[in-house]
Amino acid sequence: MAIVECVPNFSEGRRPEVVERIVSALATAPGVRVIDRSMDAGHNRAVVTFVGSDRHVGEAAFRAIQCAAREIDLREHSGEHPRIGASDVVPFVPVADVSLERCVEIAHEVGERVARELKIPVYFYEAAALRPERRNLPNVRNIGFEKLRDAIAVDAERAPDRGPAQLHPSAGATVIGARRFLIAFNVNLESTDVAAAKEIAKLIREKDGGLPGIKAMGFFLDDLQCAQVSMNVCDFERTGLERVYAEIERLAAARGLKLRESELVGLAPRAAMGPGTAARINLRGFDPKRQIVEELL
Repeated sequence: MAIVECVPNFSEGRRPEVVERIVSALATAPGVRVIDRSMDAGHNRAVVTFVGSDRHVGEAAFRAIQCAAREIDLREHSGEHPRIGASDVVPFVPVADVSLERCVEIAHEVGERVARELKIPVYFYEAAALRPERRNLPNVRNIGFEKLRDAIAVDAERAPDRGPAQLHPSAGATVIGARRFLIAFNVNLESTDVAAAKEIAKLIREKDGGLPGIKAMGFFLDDLQCAQVSMNVCDFERTGLERVYAEIERLAAARGLKLRESELVGLAPRAAMGPGTAARINLRGFDPKRQIVEELL
C-alpha cells in the first residue's frame, strides 16, 4: 500500500484540549493512523504526525484544517514561532511505495478544497510550489499573520495561490506542500543570550552560507529560561544531526557558551539516528519506540 506521512503544524501549544479535538477530527478519516504529537508552549505550536494511504491522507488533513479553523483564533495568539495560519504548514511526505509527485497531487487537491470550502487562502511550497520563489517556506511565512493581513490584497508578491486575497479573520492562511523527510531539531544553550542563538542560527543555515539543508532561527524560551537554536534539518543525508550539533557547540564555545541539550520535535527516520547518536548530541527524552518513524508503521 502507498503510505504518505502528513505533519501539520498548528498554532496552538498551550491548550491540550484544543489539540486533542483537532487530532480526533483527523482520526475520523478512514485509513489513517496518528503516530506522534507534540506541543511547545514557548512557540505556542503543536506538531501532529499521521500516516495513511495516498487515497485517505488528504481527507484527514482537510478535517484537521477545518477543525483548527474553528478552534484557533490568531487574533488572540502569540508565540516565538512565526506563523500565518491556524493550520500554519501542512506538508505531505512520501514514506513507502509512493512518489513525491503523488504527494504534490495530494497537496494541490487539499489546497483547492481548503480555499473553496473553508475560504482560507492557500500557498503551495516546496515540491508543490507553483512559483519558484515559494519553494522555500520562510519566503512565504516571513512577514507573519499581522503583516500579511494588510499585504495580501495589495502586494502581488503576497497573493495566494488559491482562495481569496484576504486572510480568514481568525484562521489566517495555510501553507500546503510536498517534501522529503524533514527533521525538526532544536538545540538549547546553557544561556539566556538570545542574540547569540540568533547569530549561531544565521551562521549555520544554508541560505546564509552555512550547512547544506539547514534552516535555523534563534529564540528565547520563557518556559525553559534559555536561548534556543531551532532548526529544520531538510536533508539529513547531507547534514546529519551530529554534524549540526557539533557546529553549534563550536560556535557557542567561541562565544563562551555551553550547550544544555537537544531535542527532536516529532519523528526521525532510522537512518538519521545511528548507534550512539542520541548520547553524542545529548538528546533529551529520546525514545526510539516513539520517535523513529519505522517503528510506528
